[in-house]
Amino acid sequence: MNCPYCLSEVSEEATVCKVCTRDLYLFKPMMAKVAELERRIEEIPNQDAYEHRIAELQLLLDEQAQKHAEPRSLALSLLDVVVYIGIPLLLLLAAHGLITIVYDTKPLYLRLISMVLPLPFGYLLFRGAPRKLFPWFMGVVFLAISSVIGMSWMTTLIDGSPIWPQNAFEWREVLEYSASIAFSFLTGMLLGGVAYASQQRHLRTALINPFLKAVVSGLGEGRISPGSLHGVMKSLQEYGGTIVALGTTAVSIYTGLKGIIG
Repeated sequence: MNCPYCLSEVSEEATVCKVCTRDLYLFKPMMAKVAELERRIEEIPNQDAYEHRIAELQLLLDEQAQKHAEPRSLALSLLDVVVYIGIPLLLLLAAHGLITIVYDTKPLYLRLISMVLPLPFGYLLFRGAPRKLFPWFMGVVFLAISSVIGMSWMTTLIDGSPIWPQNAFEWREVLEYSASIAFSFLTGMLLGGVAYASQQRHLRTALINPFLKAVVSGLGEGRISPGSLHGVMKSLQEYGGTIVALGTTAVSIYTGLKGIIG
């Protein structure tokens, strides 16, 4: 270390400067701390090292996302169809049989179940991995129409009424009922997609956050904090998906109860 008076080099054990003969006893603790801070500053990686590490972590995350996005085998795809389309279809038909045929209760109960039951299946479907939207949208349409037609067929077996609607009013009721089932499933898909995106964002933050502070401070000279930047990005991502999900939920409730309440 150096003498604070004449800046000449002195040994660590010295209590008096050999050049200016000043007493160093009171300054030695402070000088030791300064030397320790200088050593730590020298060990801090530069900006290029941070950017290189961030690029490595980004590449790792992209590789993980690509693994999840790999095409599923035909067997797994068929299994997904059975689990997420076939099971809710059977449950809806079973609910119709119990409520309208076995117990002959108010149809309002069936409408409420039809609006709630598909939602968790859509959520679980999109919660675990990224999915292609269009094929599953067509699956949702199939689920909704098949459910309503199947319920009509079950009623026909009991009272002999026609399976297909006979007038414009009955067609509108069928379409509204189908839409309530479809929008319930779509709401679950949106919420599941938001949950999956949130999970990936938390993973990304956990890996990159230790290096983000240096980058942000370098760009904004300390005026922008990593917390505020993350907060804005999180709000934009979460609120957008949540607003759309609330919209589809409202449509599902409206179409499902319109024919009964109105």
